[in-house]
Amino acid sequence: MNRLTLFIPLLVCIALGAFLFFSLGKDPQELPSALVGKPFPEFALEELNNPERQVSDKDFRGDSANGQVVLVNIWATWCFACRIEHPYLNGLAEQGVAIIGLNYKDNRILAKQWLLERGDPYQFTIFDPRGTLGIDLGVYGAPETYLVDAQGMIRHRRVGVVDERIWNKEFRDLYTQLVDEANDQ
Repeated sequence: MNRLTLFIPLLVCIALGAFLFFSLGKDPQELPSALVGKPFPEFALEELNNPERQVSDKDFRGDSANGQVVLVNIWATWCFACRIEHPYLNGLAEQGVAIIGLNYKDNRILAKQWLLERGDPYQFTIFDPRGTLGIDLGVYGAPETYLVDAQGMIRHRRVGVVDERIWNKEFRDLYTQLVDEANDQ
């Protein structure tokens, strides 16, 4: 057997190690979204608290009377980080920030109880038990938050918890600008 063939497994391990080091070391919050600058995906799903009510992208797009700047927050009862983020979302809602919830791959009864116990910052909550809207959005997991303008265009995406630091750094100025633009129209 040729001595060079003995080094092939070593070379494969080095190449695999380099690939994993450079690929897996990336911050998931910095993953770009292919949807930024594009319309929020069309959908029609049940509202969490009222299964008879169908909600859709038209409920917050500019072609309806409800066209407004909103945060769409993906959350679930099984998501530990959502527990950390939720009090801050309650505070944003109290300040007048419009937030729509997307309950992702969850149990309706547990989700409703979760909001009763922790407060409900959402104007309404989309119930997505199979994750179909989540797939259309390219959701990696919960929490994720999208900033959607009054015309229904996705303007920013955050993977991970939104807290005061993240709000001030990534969302506040753009949110204020978009609200001002919507009010001028």
